[in-house]
Amino acid sequence: MSFVAALLASCEAPESPATDEWQIVHEDLSGALLSVWGTAHDDVWSVGADTRDGNGPLVLHFDGDAWTRMTTGETTGDLWWVFGFEGGPIYMGGDGGVILRYAGGTFERMATPGTSTVFGIWGASPDDVWAVGGDSDASGGFAWRLVNDTWTPEPSVPADVPMSAAIWKAYGSTANDVWLVGSSGVALHWDGTALTQGDTGVGSSLFTVFEKDGVFAAVGGLATGLIVEAEAGQPESKWRNVTPEPPPMGLAGVTLGDAGSGIAVGMMGTVYTRDDSGWTLVDPGLKVRQNLHGSWIDERGGLWAVGGQTLTPPLTEGVMLHRGTMVPSQGL
Repeated sequence: MSFVAALLASCEAPESPATDEWQIVHEDLSGALLSVWGTAHDDVWSVGADTRDGNGPLVLHFDGDAWTRMTTGETTGDLWWVFGFEGGPIYMGGDGGVILRYAGGTFERMATPGTSTVFGIWGASPDDVWAVGGDSDASGGFAWRLVNDTWTPEPSVPADVPMSAAIWKAYGSTANDVWLVGSSGVALHWDGTALTQGDTGVGSSLFTVFEKDGVFAAVGGLATGLIVEAEAGQPESKWRNVTPEPPPMGLAGVTLGDAGSGIAVGMMGTVYTRDDSGWTLVDPGLKVRQNLHGSWIDERGGLWAVGGQTLTPPLTEGVMLHRGTMVPSQGL
Protein backbone atom coordinates (compact mmCIF):
# COMPACT_ATOMS: atom_id res chain seq x y z
CA MET A 1 0.00 0.00 0.00
CA SER A 2 1.32 3.47 -0.91
CA PHE A 3 1.94 6.15 1.71
CA VAL A 4 -1.11 8.15 0.54
CA ALA A 5 -3.33 5.07 0.61
CA ALA A 6 -2.15 4.12 4.09
CA LEU A 7 -2.64 7.64 5.38
CA LEU A 8 -6.16 7.91 3.99
CA ALA A 9 -7.19 4.49 5.25
CA SER A 10 -5.94 5.31 8.74
CA CYS A 11 -8.10 8.42 9.17
CA GLU A 12 -10.43 8.01 12.15
CA ALA A 13 -13.80 9.66 12.67
CA PRO A 14 -13.47 12.96 14.55
CA GLU A 15 -15.09 13.73 17.87
CA SER A 16 -16.04 17.22 16.73
CA PRO A 17 -19.74 18.12 16.89
CA ALA A 18 -21.77 19.44 13.98
CA THR A 19 -20.49 22.72 12.59
CA ASP A 20 -20.98 24.97 9.61
CA GLU A 21 -17.30 25.80 9.29
CA TRP A 22 -15.06 24.96 6.37
CA GLN A 23 -12.30 22.39 6.80
CA ILE A 24 -9.49 21.00 4.70
CA VAL A 25 -10.20 17.30 4.46
CA HIS A 26 -7.19 16.39 2.31
CA GLU A 27 -4.26 18.44 1.05
CA ASP A 28 -0.95 17.94 -0.72
CA LEU A 29 -2.06 14.61 -2.20
CA SER A 30 0.25 13.27 -4.89
CA GLY A 31 -2.49 13.67 -7.50
CA ALA A 32 -4.98 16.49 -8.02
CA LEU A 33 -8.61 15.68 -7.24
CA LEU A 34 -10.79 16.60 -10.22
CA SER A 35 -14.33 15.51 -9.34
CA VAL A 36 -16.40 14.75 -6.24
CA TRP A 37 -19.85 13.15 -6.11
CA GLY A 38 -21.84 10.90 -3.85
CA THR A 39 -25.21 9.40 -3.00
CA ALA A 40 -25.15 10.74 0.59
CA HIS A 41 -22.87 12.35 3.16
CA ASP A 42 -21.63 8.86 4.09
CA ASP A 43 -21.10 7.63 0.52
CA VAL A 44 -18.76 10.11 -1.15
CA TRP A 45 -16.49 9.48 -4.13
CA SER A 46 -13.67 11.61 -5.49
CA VAL A 47 -11.45 10.88 -8.49
CA GLY A 48 -8.37 12.53 -9.87
CA ALA A 49 -4.95 12.37 -11.39
CA ASP A 50 -2.64 9.42 -11.80
CA THR A 51 -0.29 9.49 -8.82
CA ARG A 52 2.54 7.88 -10.80
CA ASP A 53 3.31 5.53 -7.92
CA GLY A 54 2.22 2.40 -9.74
CA ASN A 55 -1.28 2.52 -8.27
CA GLY A 56 -2.95 4.48 -11.08
CA PRO A 57 -5.37 7.39 -10.65
CA LEU A 58 -6.67 8.58 -7.29
CA VAL A 59 -10.06 7.11 -6.46
CA LEU A 60 -11.15 7.92 -2.90
CA HIS A 61 -14.25 6.71 -1.09
CA PHE A 62 -15.73 7.91 2.21
CA ASP A 63 -18.19 5.63 4.04
CA GLY A 64 -19.06 8.00 6.87
CA ASP A 65 -16.24 6.80 9.11
CA ALA A 66 -13.04 6.65 7.07
CA TRP A 67 -11.49 7.38 3.69
CA THR A 68 -10.17 4.56 1.51
CA ARG A 69 -8.11 4.73 -1.65
CA MET A 70 -9.71 2.32 -4.09
CA THR A 71 -7.59 0.20 -6.43
CA THR A 72 -8.73 0.34 -10.06
CA GLY A 73 -6.55 -2.45 -11.41
CA GLU A 74 -4.29 -1.75 -14.38
CA THR A 75 -5.92 1.58 -15.30
CA THR A 76 -3.49 4.46 -15.72
CA GLY A 77 -3.93 8.12 -16.58
CA ASP A 78 -6.06 10.83 -15.02
CA LEU A 79 -9.74 10.39 -14.17
CA TRP A 80 -11.73 13.60 -14.74
CA TRP A 81 -15.25 12.80 -13.59
CA VAL A 82 -17.35 10.53 -11.42
CA PHE A 83 -21.11 10.04 -11.47
CA GLY A 84 -23.37 7.20 -10.49
CA PHE A 85 -26.50 5.93 -8.84
CA GLU A 86 -27.54 4.88 -5.36
CA GLY A 87 -26.83 1.18 -5.11
CA GLY A 88 -24.63 1.42 -8.22
CA PRO A 89 -23.25 1.37 -10.74
CA ILE A 90 -20.76 4.25 -10.57
CA TYR A 91 -19.05 5.54 -13.72
CA MET A 92 -15.66 7.25 -13.92
CA GLY A 93 -14.20 8.79 -17.08
CA GLY A 94 -10.75 9.97 -18.03
CA ASP A 95 -7.71 9.96 -20.29
CA GLY A 96 -7.52 7.76 -23.35
CA GLY A 97 -11.26 7.27 -23.65
CA VAL A 98 -11.32 5.38 -20.36
CA ILE A 99 -14.65 4.66 -18.68
CA LEU A 100 -14.60 2.59 -15.52
CA ARG A 101 -17.76 1.07 -14.11
CA TYR A 102 -17.81 0.17 -10.42
CA ALA A 103 -20.50 -2.30 -9.38
CA GLY A 104 -20.67 -5.06 -6.84
CA GLY A 105 -17.31 -4.11 -5.38
CA THR A 106 -15.50 -4.53 -8.72
CA PHE A 107 -14.04 -2.11 -11.27
CA GLU A 108 -14.62 -2.89 -14.94
CA ARG A 109 -12.94 -1.04 -17.80
CA MET A 110 -15.61 -0.69 -20.46
CA ALA A 111 -14.99 -0.76 -24.20
CA THR A 112 -15.38 2.72 -25.71
CA PRO A 113 -15.49 3.99 -29.32
CA GLY A 114 -12.60 6.47 -29.01
CA THR A 115 -9.39 7.44 -27.25
CA SER A 116 -9.96 11.14 -26.56
CA THR A 117 -10.44 12.19 -22.93
CA VAL A 118 -13.78 11.60 -21.24
CA PHE A 119 -14.33 14.82 -19.29
CA GLY A 120 -17.92 14.36 -18.15
CA ILE A 121 -20.50 11.66 -17.38
CA TRP A 122 -24.18 11.97 -16.48
CA GLY A 123 -27.13 9.64 -16.65
CA ALA A 124 -30.86 9.68 -16.04
CA SER A 125 -30.70 5.99 -15.08
CA PRO A 126 -28.04 3.26 -14.99
CA ASP A 127 -28.85 2.23 -18.56
CA ASP A 128 -29.28 5.76 -19.96
CA VAL A 129 -25.90 7.44 -19.54
CA TRP A 130 -23.96 10.09 -21.45
CA ALA A 131 -20.17 10.43 -21.71
CA VAL A 132 -18.68 13.56 -23.29
CA GLY A 133 -15.19 14.87 -23.93
CA GLY A 134 -12.59 15.85 -26.47
CA ASP A 135 -8.96 16.75 -26.82
CA SER A 136 -6.77 18.92 -24.60
CA ASP A 137 -6.55 21.56 -27.34
CA ALA A 138 -10.30 22.18 -26.92
CA SER A 139 -11.30 20.36 -30.09
CA GLY A 140 -12.46 16.86 -30.95
CA GLY A 141 -15.76 17.17 -29.09
CA PHE A 142 -17.76 13.97 -28.82
CA ALA A 143 -20.82 12.54 -27.08
CA TRP A 144 -21.37 8.84 -26.44
CA ARG A 145 -24.48 7.13 -25.11
CA LEU A 146 -24.76 3.82 -23.31
CA VAL A 147 -27.05 1.72 -25.50
CA ASN A 148 -27.69 -1.92 -24.59
CA ASP A 149 -24.57 -1.80 -22.39
CA THR A 150 -22.46 -0.53 -25.30
CA TRP A 151 -21.00 2.97 -25.62
CA THR A 152 -22.14 4.37 -28.96
CA PRO A 153 -21.38 7.75 -30.61
CA GLU A 154 -24.43 10.04 -30.67
CA PRO A 155 -24.96 10.77 -34.41
CA SER A 156 -26.73 14.10 -33.93
CA VAL A 157 -23.63 15.93 -32.63
CA PRO A 158 -23.35 18.88 -35.06
CA ALA A 159 -20.67 18.26 -37.67
CA ASP A 160 -18.73 21.42 -36.85
CA VAL A 161 -18.34 20.64 -33.12
CA PRO A 162 -15.44 18.14 -33.34
CA MET A 163 -13.47 20.60 -35.45
CA SER A 164 -13.91 23.57 -33.14
CA ALA A 165 -14.76 22.50 -29.61
CA ALA A 166 -14.46 19.94 -26.86
CA ILE A 167 -17.56 19.00 -24.89
CA TRP A 168 -16.67 19.28 -21.23
CA LYS A 169 -19.78 18.19 -19.32
CA ALA A 170 -23.40 16.99 -19.57
CA TYR A 171 -26.32 17.13 -17.16
CA GLY A 172 -30.08 16.78 -17.40
CA SER A 173 -33.30 17.39 -15.54
CA THR A 174 -34.79 14.31 -17.21
CA ALA A 175 -33.73 11.82 -19.86
CA ASN A 176 -35.25 14.13 -22.49
CA ASP A 177 -33.91 17.47 -21.20
CA VAL A 178 -30.11 17.32 -21.21
CA TRP A 179 -27.56 20.09 -21.78
CA LEU A 180 -24.01 19.48 -23.03
CA VAL A 181 -21.56 22.38 -22.64
CA GLY A 182 -18.07 22.91 -24.01
CA SER A 183 -15.40 25.23 -25.28
CA SER A 184 -16.11 28.48 -27.16
CA GLY A 185 -19.50 28.71 -25.48
CA VAL A 186 -20.82 25.58 -27.18
CA ALA A 187 -24.09 24.35 -25.70
CA LEU A 188 -26.12 21.45 -27.13
CA HIS A 189 -29.59 20.43 -26.00
CA TRP A 190 -30.99 16.89 -26.10
CA ASP A 191 -34.77 16.62 -26.32
CA GLY A 192 -34.97 12.84 -26.43
CA THR A 193 -34.53 12.69 -30.19
CA ALA A 194 -31.54 14.78 -31.25
CA LEU A 195 -29.00 17.37 -30.16
CA THR A 196 -29.57 20.95 -31.27
CA GLN A 197 -27.46 24.08 -30.85
CA GLY A 198 -28.35 26.36 -27.95
CA ASP A 199 -27.33 29.93 -27.20
CA THR A 200 -25.73 30.69 -23.84
CA GLY A 201 -24.85 34.24 -24.82
CA VAL A 202 -21.17 33.72 -23.97
CA GLY A 203 -18.20 32.80 -26.12
CA SER A 204 -15.89 31.35 -23.50
CA SER A 205 -15.65 27.76 -22.37
CA LEU A 206 -18.35 26.48 -20.07
CA PHE A 207 -16.71 23.72 -18.05
CA THR A 208 -19.57 22.31 -15.96
CA VAL A 209 -23.36 22.28 -16.04
CA PHE A 210 -25.80 21.16 -13.33
CA GLU A 211 -29.58 21.06 -12.79
CA LYS A 212 -31.74 21.14 -9.69
CA ASP A 213 -35.39 22.00 -9.09
CA GLY A 214 -36.00 23.35 -12.57
CA VAL A 215 -32.83 25.47 -12.86
CA PHE A 216 -29.75 24.77 -14.97
CA ALA A 217 -26.49 26.51 -14.05
CA ALA A 218 -23.23 26.45 -16.00
CA VAL A 219 -19.86 27.98 -15.17
CA GLY A 220 -16.65 28.66 -17.04
CA GLY A 221 -14.40 31.39 -18.32
CA LEU A 222 -10.65 31.62 -18.19
CA ALA A 223 -9.09 34.70 -16.60
CA THR A 224 -12.61 36.03 -15.99
CA GLY A 225 -15.26 33.64 -14.73
CA LEU A 226 -18.83 33.21 -15.93
CA ILE A 227 -22.07 31.91 -14.45
CA VAL A 228 -25.14 31.44 -16.64
CA GLU A 229 -28.54 29.97 -15.79
CA ALA A 230 -31.59 28.72 -17.69
CA GLU A 231 -34.93 27.14 -16.92
CA ALA A 232 -35.24 23.38 -17.26
CA GLY A 233 -37.65 22.02 -19.83
CA GLN A 234 -37.41 25.13 -22.01
CA PRO A 235 -34.48 24.67 -24.42
CA GLU A 236 -35.46 27.69 -26.50
CA SER A 237 -35.27 30.06 -23.51
CA LYS A 238 -32.20 32.23 -23.47
CA TRP A 239 -29.57 31.54 -20.87
CA ARG A 240 -29.17 34.42 -18.42
CA ASN A 241 -25.76 35.76 -17.50
CA VAL A 242 -25.88 35.94 -13.69
CA THR A 243 -22.17 36.49 -13.12
CA PRO A 244 -21.75 38.68 -10.01
CA GLU A 245 -19.80 41.94 -9.99
CA PRO A 246 -16.90 42.19 -9.79
CA PRO A 247 -16.58 39.06 -11.92
CA PRO A 248 -14.77 36.07 -10.45
CA MET A 249 -11.65 34.38 -11.71
CA GLY A 250 -12.26 31.41 -14.00
CA LEU A 251 -14.73 28.87 -12.61
CA ALA A 252 -14.61 25.12 -13.23
CA GLY A 253 -17.23 23.43 -11.05
CA VAL A 254 -20.85 24.08 -10.08
CA THR A 255 -23.52 22.22 -8.11
CA LEU A 256 -27.04 23.26 -7.12
CA GLY A 257 -28.78 22.11 -3.94
CA ASP A 258 -32.13 22.38 -2.22
CA ALA A 259 -33.97 25.68 -1.65
CA GLY A 260 -32.00 27.61 -4.26
CA SER A 261 -28.58 26.85 -2.78
CA GLY A 262 -25.47 26.29 -4.84
CA ILE A 263 -21.68 26.26 -4.95
CA ALA A 264 -19.31 27.29 -7.74
CA VAL A 265 -15.55 26.86 -7.52
CA GLY A 266 -12.53 27.87 -9.54
CA MET A 267 -9.06 29.33 -9.77
CA MET A 268 -6.87 29.88 -6.72
CA GLY A 269 -9.36 28.44 -4.24
CA THR A 270 -12.27 30.62 -5.40
CA VAL A 271 -15.64 29.68 -3.87
CA TYR A 272 -19.05 31.23 -4.57
CA THR A 273 -22.31 30.17 -2.96
CA ARG A 274 -25.86 30.71 -4.16
CA ASP A 275 -29.13 31.63 -2.44
CA ASP A 276 -32.33 33.31 -3.55
CA SER A 277 -30.50 36.61 -3.98
CA GLY A 278 -27.88 35.19 -6.36
CA TRP A 279 -24.23 34.20 -6.24
CA THR A 280 -21.86 35.57 -3.58
CA LEU A 281 -18.11 35.26 -3.11
CA VAL A 282 -17.25 33.56 0.18
CA ASP A 283 -14.04 33.24 2.14
CA PRO A 284 -13.68 29.74 3.61
CA GLY A 285 -10.97 31.11 5.92
CA LEU A 286 -8.49 28.51 4.70
CA LYS A 287 -5.10 29.05 3.08
CA VAL A 288 -5.82 27.30 -0.21
CA ARG A 289 -3.73 28.27 -3.23
CA GLN A 290 -4.75 25.38 -5.45
CA ASN A 291 -7.36 25.60 -8.20
CA LEU A 292 -10.71 24.06 -7.32
CA HIS A 293 -12.08 21.93 -10.15
CA GLY A 294 -15.15 20.04 -8.89
CA SER A 295 -17.95 20.45 -6.36
CA TRP A 296 -20.90 18.60 -4.86
CA ILE A 297 -23.67 19.17 -2.27
CA ASP A 298 -24.82 16.27 -0.11
CA GLU A 299 -28.34 15.59 1.18
CA ARG A 300 -27.64 17.45 4.45
CA GLY A 301 -26.50 20.58 2.61
CA GLY A 302 -22.81 19.87 3.14
CA LEU A 303 -20.59 21.57 0.56
CA TRP A 304 -17.67 19.70 -1.02
CA ALA A 305 -14.94 21.06 -3.31
CA VAL A 306 -11.86 19.40 -4.80
CA GLY A 307 -8.89 20.49 -6.85
CA GLY A 308 -5.14 20.84 -6.96
CA GLN A 309 -2.50 21.94 -9.42
CA THR A 310 -4.71 21.50 -12.48
CA LEU A 311 -3.18 23.72 -15.17
CA THR A 312 -0.23 21.69 -16.46
CA PRO A 313 0.66 17.99 -16.18
CA PRO A 314 1.49 16.26 -14.00
CA LEU A 315 -1.58 17.24 -12.01
CA THR A 316 -0.57 17.24 -8.33
CA GLU A 317 -1.20 18.87 -4.92
CA GLY A 318 -4.65 17.33 -4.47
CA VAL A 319 -6.95 19.15 -2.05
CA MET A 320 -10.48 18.63 -0.71
CA LEU A 321 -12.57 21.20 1.19
CA HIS A 322 -15.81 20.60 3.07
CA ARG A 323 -18.38 22.76 4.88
CA GLY A 324 -20.81 21.13 7.25
CA THR A 325 -20.61 18.47 9.92
CA MET A 326 -16.94 17.70 10.43
CA VAL A 327 -15.59 14.65 8.59
CA PRO A 328 -12.32 12.74 9.10
CA SER A 329 -9.47 14.80 7.75
CA GLN A 330 -5.86 14.31 6.83
CA GLY A 331 -3.25 16.74 8.15
CA LEU A 332 -5.44 18.53 10.74
